[in-house]
Amino acid sequence: MTIVFRALSFLPLFILHTFGAVLGWVVFVSSKTYRQRFMANATQAGLGSAEILPAVAAAGRLVAELPRLWMGRAVVIHWQGEQHVEQALQAGRGIVFLTPHLGCFEVTAQAYAQRYGLHGKPMTVLFRPPRKYWLGRLVGAARQRPGLYTAPASLAGVKQMLKALKNGECVGVLPDQVPPNHQGLWTPFFGKPAYTMTLSARLAQQTGATILIAWGERLAWGRGYTVHVATLEALLSDDLGRATEQINQAMESLIAQCPTQYLWAYDRYKQPRD
Repeated sequence: MTIVFRALSFLPLFILHTFGAVLGWVVFVSSKTYRQRFMANATQAGLGSAEILPAVAAAGRLVAELPRLWMGRAVVIHWQGEQHVEQALQAGRGIVFLTPHLGCFEVTAQAYAQRYGLHGKPMTVLFRPPRKYWLGRLVGAARQRPGLYTAPASLAGVKQMLKALKNGECVGVLPDQVPPNHQGLWTPFFGKPAYTMTLSARLAQQTGATILIAWGERLAWGRGYTVHVATLEALLSDDLGRATEQINQAMESLIAQCPTQYLWAYDRYKQPRD
């Protein structure tokens, strides 16, 4: 499979995204479970079919672009809101980047590493290796690059992220990912209780780090990506439960900006594993 990924990495983004769009619709049509979860999650968010059906193709593009992002030449990246990153780095308290399953979340970390990580302020991202050994090696090698480190989804990984923040560096977390049991709180997400990680709020509360919201918009016709960066609308609460709610609300607002690129089939409301 590594050879296949290497071969695909030479293709233009336009070709990969075209193939991915077809792949997305094939999975949507052929898998009843996938289709029902996709539509149920979008309906829970108050969106109709016309508003979210483009996300079917976007989910396929998310998969198809990985060979290029992991093993190919650099892609075109634009920035919007980079002044928030620069101000936070100057403050020296570290940054907690929150990125939901929206757009191309792989590219946000890569973009930061290319622009800022190579100049003394690397990013550490939480990483849970895939169950398949070959894929774990491939993903691990792809995400470990200059200016970008990975931390295992374990106590050792959390300590690594805390150390990075205390050194004035930054960390990246997907806050809408369902954590294991006893590592989150049941908090509303689009009006329905969802088991939500408390890690991102704890990291900020324990270190005084700045919280920034970032996502990578996938541009049409393979023209690259735009990394959008914003701040929280209000200061993060000292109460863990309220802080977790604030983060969920921020993710909702971000997803509402571009629902056509959100991964609606992600099982956001599942029961946490032990």
